[in-house]
This record gives sequence, C-alpha cells and structure tokens, in this order.
Amino acid sequence: MTTHGRISKILAAALLSGGVSAGALMLASGLHAQTPAPAAAPAEPAAPAAIPGMVPATQVPFHADWAASPHAKRDAEEFNHWNKEGVIPVECARCHSTPGFLDYLGADGSTPGKVDHPAVIGTVITCIACHNDKAVALTTVTFPSGVKVENQGTNTRCMTCHQGVESTGSVNKALAGIADDTVAPKLDFINVHYTAAGAMLFGSVAQVGYQYPGKSYAGRFAHQEPYTRCTACHVTHTLAVKVDDCKACHKEVSDKASLHAIRTDKIDRDGNGDINEGVGQEIDHLKVKLLAAIAEYAKSVAGKPIVYTPEVYPYFFNDLNGNGVADKDEAKFPNRYKSWTPRLMKAAYNYQFVYKDPGAFAHNGNYAAQLLLDSLADLGAKVKVDIANAKRP
Repeated sequence: MTTHGRISKILAAALLSGGVSAGALMLASGLHAQTPAPAAAPAEPAAPAAIPGMVPATQVPFHADWAASPHAKRDAEEFNHWNKEGVIPVECARCHSTPGFLDYLGADGSTPGKVDHPAVIGTVITCIACHNDKAVALTTVTFPSGVKVENQGTNTRCMTCHQGVESTGSVNKALAGIADDTVAPKLDFINVHYTAAGAMLFGSVAQVGYQYPGKSYAGRFAHQEPYTRCTACHVTHTLAVKVDDCKACHKEVSDKASLHAIRTDKIDRDGNGDINEGVGQEIDHLKVKLLAAIAEYAKSVAGKPIVYTPEVYPYFFNDLNGNGVADKDEAKFPNRYKSWTPRLMKAAYNYQFVYKDPGAFAHNGNYAAQLLLDSLADLGAKVKVDIANAKRP
C-alpha cells in the first residue's frame, strides 16, 4: 500500500464532522484497489472518541484547516441546492459532492472522465475527494471549450472544478442566427458559473471568457516560480490567500484587500489617468463601467431595464421600478431577465465571469481587462461608453 493510500484512510474521517467509523475508513482505502494491510493494534488515543469505533477529528491531518474552508461549508447553497430533488444531477455532481467527484475520477470503479449517475445529497468536498490514488494521478484538465491542457500536476485537482461550465463556443452556439440587437425571449442567461480561476489563469487557451472575433487575448498567466501552482498562492486546506508571501515582492501589500493595489506596469487599463493604482483596482473600475453600460443598453436598446445581484440566481432581473437596485420582490426567478439580445448576453456573460472570480486580477489581470474592455466596446456601438483613454493590454 502506498503512503498516500495509508494516509487517505485516515483522511476519510472528514466524511463526518466529528469522526468516522472504521467501515468508512476501509471504504476509503478500497478506492485504491489495493490489498488492505493487516490490522494493527489500536493506538492509545489521547481522548476517547465520542462514539465507539470512531476516529476523532483531532486525529485527522489538517482537519481543522479543512473544516474552516469553503469545501466544508455544510450550510452553503452549493451543497444544498438540490435537497428538494433528493439527488445532485450528473452535470453538477462532479464539483458539488464527494461521491460525484470520485465518480468522475473513476475512483468508485466507474469509467474515468465522466459522471455516470446522480450523486447523493448531504456531502461536501471531503478529504478523500482529493486524497486518493486516482486524484493524485490526474494531470490533464479538460475545459468547457473542449481544450485539454496536460501535465498540470497538483493544479489539476483544483482546476477540474474551478473552470466554469461555458465557453466562447457554447455562447456562440446559443446565439447562432440571432441578429446582434434582436431580443430573443426564449433565451435565458448563459451563466459561466463561479470561481472559474483555472479558466481565468489559462485565458485564451481555455476560451472560457467570451472572446470577440478579430481580437487577440492573453494566454496563460505565468507568475514567477514558485507561484505557478494553486497551492503556492493558496493555503492547501483552508484555501486562504498567502498574503505574507505576496509581501515579499509587493511592498504595497499589507493585507488581503491591499492585493488589489499590486501592479508591475504602467498600462492605464481603465483610462482614468492613474497609472499607479493597482490592476485589481483598474478591473474594479472597468466592472463598474460595464455594468452601467449593460443597464443603459438594456433600457434603451432591449427595451427592458435590467438589474444585477451576485447573490441570487440567475443574477440578472427585470428592474421593475427602475431604481437600479435588485429589490427583494425583483430578485426572484420568475422575474429573471428575458429580453436578451446577443450583444447584451455576451457583455453580461463576461461581466459574470470576471465578477465571480474575485482573484481575476491576480489569476490573469490582462485577460480579465481585455474581456471587460471588449464588452464595453461592443456595447459602445449602441450606447455611450467612456473608454476613449483606456489602454487595452
């Protein structure tokens, strides 16, 4: 049995918040298709487990770190969205449950590279999702565009989920045959999904942002070594940003918020004349400009005012009272925005992609800025936008 295999038996304890049964530990080791080692004499525990036969959480490596992470947030929407349905559908199971991810890996004996069946509800992303031999052997990431990138090492486990679910190709397919400014009432918002950091990192290679024809886009952002791995910049189990590491080279950094002040060039991406503000600050300004342009276009061209809220699916709603705010009675699914034109959809898609990756400025600031500027320029064919002095990186 490999060392990793032995460790993952213990890590399986995170399937339960306080401990896990010996039977569950054997299930975890079975994922390795290896012959179990002979049972060892039980060690003297520092304190008895709450239930006989359970391994205390305190004996699970990094359990406290994992428990503090988004992967362990049992009350989060991403782990409870399908409770009424009773199962997590195939297209969602890979990233929203441990059984679904194991299914995708083939760690449950199924065909690798796809999810064969819906997953049970009630799980989060536990230790055995990433700590099994199949996950360790995974080195190729397939993005929603169909593009494959190989030899990604430990990054692969992160980017297998943090990549979005749509792409330039899928957006073009959905909008095919519809004139740029024609309202298509049957269209619903094309949602790229959330925290697609891997797709942002790979930029034009992944093609997950909507890339306008005739434009060139930044490829994979390559930070200097060793900060080319997800876990070089993020604490492995908590996922927190390693702010202190950034301080070593970026003297303007004092805390997480100040990461937005980092810049290493003099490109005025937002056109406000300030070439000392950070790339993150420039991207924030461009997001404000784009959302304003989306609102103006929706009102004056599509004929229906629109409002955005990042907390409620599907995020874009009819602004019934025209106050520019997603009021409680407006941010409801039946009131979702249904006056999409292709031009509006592309801009909203890119806005969502950048907004939902809070680290876009660090993952690939130039790609994010290009998407926002090109969306603004496209809307600018119909409404007034203020990007005359902006410099596209």
